Amino acid sequence: MGEKSAQKKKHILDKARAVFSEKGYKNVTMKDIVDACDISRGGLYLYFSSTEELFLAVLENEFDEDDEEAVAAALSGEASAGDMLALFLKEQKKSILRKKNNITIATYEYFFNHKVSSKDNPLKKQFNTAVTIVEKLVENGIENGEFYCENPLGFARNLMYVVEGLKVMSKTCSISEEAIDNELMYILEGLVPEE
Repeated sequence: MGEKSAQKKKHILDKARAVFSEKGYKNVTMKDIVDACDISRGGLYLYFSSTEELFLAVLENEFDEDDEEAVAAALSGEASAGDMLALFLKEQKKSILRKKNNITIATYEYFFNHKVSSKDNPLKKQFNTAVTIVEKLVENGIENGEFYCENPLGFARNLMYVVEGLKVMSKTCSISEEAIDNELMYILEGLVPEE
């Protein structure tokens, strides 16, 4: 794919993300995307053949951008494990609280109505990547004496289940920033080394 073509595809994905954020998944049509991108219908169909294909590309694009960088940072050991975990949780909290351009509702709409194999599921991929990041950070923290944890993988999974639950709560109920902080701190208390 040439540079101009890659830029056009990125433009379409960025505009589509905003449309899915505003309208959810099921209410979006290809015409909505054409209008948002200010391109011809044929121009859009050169890149994507359906709203489903486009939505899955938006999800893949969103998850791939940060995954490799985050895993590398988690494994680098350049910052303390505590600092890296705090940064990771800050990003998760921003995602939970994000009001504008948030595709969480569209994502849940899609996955409640479409069966996607576990191997091809971008949500599962995102979840597993986050678990790997947290697990490595906890292992690094244990090695450095910052953390105590008998089961880093179990801790990482538990933390990410809480984060996912908070994402759902933020979209279906009102949840305060303080409540999010309290839930995350409650989980993190399990890492404090015994004196």
